[in-house]
Amino acid sequence: MKEETQGYVISCLIAGGGVVCLATVFGFLGRFSWILDLFSHFRVQYFLGLIIIVAVLLAIRRRKTAAILLVFACLNLTVVLPLYFGGKETPPAGSFTMRAMLLNVCTRRGDAERVQRVIFDTDPDILVLEEISSQWMADLAWLTNTHPYSVVQPREDNFGIGLFSKTPLVESEIVYIGAAGVPSIIATVSIAETNLRVVATHPLPPGNLYCSRQRNEQLDQLADYTQSSLPLILLGDLNVTPWNYNFRRLLKRAKLSDSAKGRGVQPTWPNFNPLLLIPIDHCLHSSEIVIVDRKIGADVASDHYPVIVDFAIDRVKK
Repeated sequence: MKEETQGYVISCLIAGGGVVCLATVFGFLGRFSWILDLFSHFRVQYFLGLIIIVAVLLAIRRRKTAAILLVFACLNLTVVLPLYFGGKETPPAGSFTMRAMLLNVCTRRGDAERVQRVIFDTDPDILVLEEISSQWMADLAWLTNTHPYSVVQPREDNFGIGLFSKTPLVESEIVYIGAAGVPSIIATVSIAETNLRVVATHPLPPGNLYCSRQRNEQLDQLADYTQSSLPLILLGDLNVTPWNYNFRRLLKRAKLSDSAKGRGVQPTWPNFNPLLLIPIDHCLHSSEIVIVDRKIGADVASDHYPVIVDFAIDRVKK
């Protein structure tokens, strides 16, 4: 009976490893199918799961099977590992440091008191809030004292958005990128002798074919809105991870860098399920900006964690 149980456990391990190997391959084919695209987001989970199975198989001397699974584990590792290298530079002489924070408050889930606390504790110069409704705006009315310059589009669905700044907005507009009908914000923030371009956006989550296409279209067209002679940051819950084809395409077309580069995986969603946590909230930046620090903020009872980024820019004339 003991041998039968052991054999059953081994079979389950091998079958589970095989499923993860398939998921690994599917993730590389996301550009061809919205369903396959969903498999691209869980590279860390695939790697860790396969490593555990490999360790068990090696312990029971199933070396050939373990070796095969290890190859697939390494495939996932090669996708994730670049986030841990590069990206850390010395701020240029004469530059100054600012802080930006991105927070998806969750329209119906977040806690306004916790949101207020994390904003006070973090004290960002630029704040982007997503999924804000009219009720959220009432709860956050105090923001006019700390961040008197803003452009806001509240909505009762999950796509309200707002940009709040300590310093004046030279210009700002609400734009609709792609055909999804969800708002984004394009603004120029005045800072000392410098103007900074800020793009805030929130594409649809890829829960079906239609939404996936709308997300990809918005990510694709975002590149047209990041063409600027000014230093630029893009903040948003992009509903995509760094190892997704559409994310990499955005970086290439927009000529932007990922602020997570050199700082590793910093997952933000869903914070209610640690096993599925993935990084879908992003800060991207142009070459004139140096990331000084990047971290994940405290839990505010949303399904997202905040992203907090300190960055340096040159004091160039407006």
